[in-house]
Amino acid sequence: MSLSAPSPAPDREGPQRAVPIPAFRRLSPQPSETPAQAPIRPAELPPAHTALICVALPAFAISTGEGQLTGRGLEGFYRGGRRLLSRCQVRVAGREPVAVQARMLSADSVRFVATMCLSTCAGPDPELVVERTRHADGTERITLHSSAARPLRLPLEVSLGTDLAELGAIASGRAVPEVPASVHDSGMRWSATGAHCLVTANPAPADALASAGLLRWEVDLPPGGSCTVELRVRPDGAGPIRAAGHGTMRAVAAAAAAGDDPRVQPLLARSVEDLQALLLRDPEHRTDIYLAAGAPWRCGLAPAEALAAVRMALPLGTWLAAGTLRTLARSQATGPGPRSGMIPGPLRDAGPHLPPGCAGTEATLLFPVLLAEARRWGLSGPEVEELLPAAERCLRWLRNRIGDGVFLADGHPSGLVRCETQAQAHRAALLGADLLEAYGIEGSAGLRQWAQRMRLTFREDFWVADRAGGRPASARLPDGRLLPHLTGGAAHLLDTGLLGSGEMAPGLLDKVQTEQLARLLGGPVMDSGWGLRSLGSNEAAYNPFGHRGGAVRIQETAIAITSLAAAGYDKEASSLLQGMLSAAACFDHRLPEMYAGEQRTEGAVPLPHPAACRPAATAAAAGVHVLTALAGIRPDAPAGTVTLSPVRSAPLGELGLTGLSVAGAPFSVRVSRLGLAMVEEAAEGLQLGV
Repeated sequence: MSLSAPSPAPDREGPQRAVPIPAFRRLSPQPSETPAQAPIRPAELPPAHTALICVALPAFAISTGEGQLTGRGLEGFYRGGRRLLSRCQVRVAGREPVAVQARMLSADSVRFVATMCLSTCAGPDPELVVERTRHADGTERITLHSSAARPLRLPLEVSLGTDLAELGAIASGRAVPEVPASVHDSGMRWSATGAHCLVTANPAPADALASAGLLRWEVDLPPGGSCTVELRVRPDGAGPIRAAGHGTMRAVAAAAAAGDDPRVQPLLARSVEDLQALLLRDPEHRTDIYLAAGAPWRCGLAPAEALAAVRMALPLGTWLAAGTLRTLARSQATGPGPRSGMIPGPLRDAGPHLPPGCAGTEATLLFPVLLAEARRWGLSGPEVEELLPAAERCLRWLRNRIGDGVFLADGHPSGLVRCETQAQAHRAALLGADLLEAYGIEGSAGLRQWAQRMRLTFREDFWVADRAGGRPASARLPDGRLLPHLTGGAAHLLDTGLLGSGEMAPGLLDKVQTEQLARLLGGPVMDSGWGLRSLGSNEAAYNPFGHRGGAVRIQETAIAITSLAAAGYDKEASSLLQGMLSAAACFDHRLPEMYAGEQRTEGAVPLPHPAACRPAATAAAAGVHVLTALAGIRPDAPAGTVTLSPVRSAPLGELGLTGLSVAGAPFSVRVSRLGLAMVEEAAEGLQLGV
């Protein structure tokens, strides 16, 4: 037949000295070991660094470069954390086509091209092209293009199968057998406990064999002709995917970059695409949208990552900040007790030298920061007032945890005080005080007084002196001893936050210490040539693939770039920026959350981390963050002003940014090769501040 294409914290103590890292015990209980019982090794995640991942959450599809879904590893269509289809193999005339190219078309689609030499060919030239376009929403189009000079009649077969396995089972390596298929309407159906999948075909197949999961067509191709078969994969009874950002993201999609450096345009475009692909709706409050952490491993809400990503993406608009903050406010601990006001979050590994840290602490400190900065970018007064009580509870939790001390102690029984956490707490206090004062709420003076006391104490009690100028300690023990390891988390000491009238909040370090830290972050120990290492290469236990032990983490790299630039250290910021942009080009401008921190050499490319999420929310938002930071956009929507403080060295030459959002209106800016910035589009009445 012919086919047509279907249309408590410690006080200050005595002199400090650096000490070797103590052996911390994990918070979670470990199983006892006996001579007859070998230690249980954690399951290794299947590698995902070579996979082509199309994402439109809650659905995604994982493929290899061959295009065929064979049921091995992670391959398949997924929805809601379950694999709906694991096998989709195409054969034409009884043979598999030869794969020649696989290319991502967008964040949610990929195109595969394969060719075939027919048995009657008089040479090596293929006469048939098999093109497959796979979408994250569960749609696949298979198109046959003939270059033969004669009509062709060819059997097209698609072999389907699935295990209906949950992603957790697949990731742990637990084998799940395929589920028997049954013929259903114009396709196949599979059922297992609590799961059902349906594949429909258009046009309907001529034959269907349930025992083999086989659909078959007889295809008639005229000379130069084409035909298309469309497959749709759905949970039985479910409708098509409707993207969480539908409608809302239209304005964001207009954000664009152009300039002398050809890398800026695709980086911003792909960053916006990936952010859109990772959007999810609160199932009980459908108007509230937030970002999942990343695919394929973390396709749900991770509070600290969501808040950090949204904060970096504020130049695209404040609607996502509002949805994220409302969603997390509903999860906030209330009532009496030491956790009251805290945003829940899991423990997470903190690298080879520190015990696991609490992501909930970071999220709780980020909440008032994001609200304060979103207000500056244009979040409406009623939305700010709605979220103020939750921000107040976060700040109250902070003051209660500090008590009469100076530092915010870790939740670990060791009483560890982390450098990164102090930076986040100091920023939360200053921006939170600014927010409270703006709405006439008591408590701002106490927060500022504590922040000032912390600055003075931190500069003495957290600095490891050495002949090279010293460094900030990664952590401080209750007895006052310092852990001297230099980590990427030190970049947070420079990320102070935005106050009113384009003013940046003061940092924890003094001028000399800030200069020394900038030198360290820009030196070869921390700057890999591809971005900022999470642990210095001369530190004990350095591992270029350690996600907090030496690998380049994009979130910290972006924070270092923008903070160094804001502090006036253009050389160090530019070096990290160029490395990050070069790495992005090697990853087709879709940055993973991390990659190896090996030193860059001539002609080399960055080594991917096999367990990294790509796309990842913080990595995608980092692309937006670093490019907009080059223009130094510092809005104060309540005051009706915006200040521009561009990077004077103009490290990427001329740069134009359009389709951004300030005060709820489109905003465009251009930075010249001389480092001068000019507003080209802005909200009516918005004044340029000094």
